[in-house]
Amino acid sequence: MKTGIIIPCYNEANRLDVNEFIRFAKENKNYHICFVNDGSKDHTLEVLENLQQQSSDNVTVIDVKINAGKAAAVRTGVKYLSRMEEIAYIGFMDADLSTDFNDFEKLVRTLKFREELTFVYGSRGKGEGQIERSFFRSLFSKMVKMIVLMILGLPIEDTQCGAKVFKKEIIGVAYKDKFLTRWLFDVEIFIRLKKYYGKQVVMNKIYEQPLTRWVHVDDSKLGVKDAIQIPYMLLSIWFSYSVGKVISN
Repeated sequence: MKTGIIIPCYNEANRLDVNEFIRFAKENKNYHICFVNDGSKDHTLEVLENLQQQSSDNVTVIDVKINAGKAAAVRTGVKYLSRMEEIAYIGFMDADLSTDFNDFEKLVRTLKFREELTFVYGSRGKGEGQIERSFFRSLFSKMVKMIVLMILGLPIEDTQCGAKVFKKEIIGVAYKDKFLTRWLFDVEIFIRLKKYYGKQVVMNKIYEQPLTRWVHVDDSKLGVKDAIQIPYMLLSIWFSYSVGKVISN
């Protein structure tokens, strides 16, 4: 059975490591890479279409005309890949490969060999790997982490790491409904799984795996204005899910 990888892309023409994506696709036919162009204004779509031609049997490009945010882009990729019968696992990574394929494959192996798990996600806060980020991002991440822990009520170190993989069987729970936010959908996923499994069981069904490498790449799509809104968005998530008002399809 194959693993589908979603790569959400917004104005990534100058950051995509095309050669690395082509190498991985050609050498790993048990993976299907699904790029979702999220209304890019640069030449991202052209770059992706040229990349697809290099390994057309296991690379797909979905072009979303209007930018809708990472949450919607990932959900679009999930809906596409979930219709492919040969795919049993679906995950996503960042287009800049801040988490590389080596670490992602380790996440997939853990999910495959531990039958009790349905969801494995990378963590930049555990282990002693090569984790590089600016002082500001590190401080801000710690602040967000504190708020998220209060909302979730679960001992999760890093909800926002951009490398995650699910068993296909749980996709309906995690992705059936639209997400409330453009960027913080990871928190919503954990809430949905917690509500589905129950607080006592959920931590036995998910696993946080330390990354050996994670490097922040400059030119982040999350601007200062977005960052300022994060506490408000987290509060909105908490309120919406606590009263059961999840926006549905």
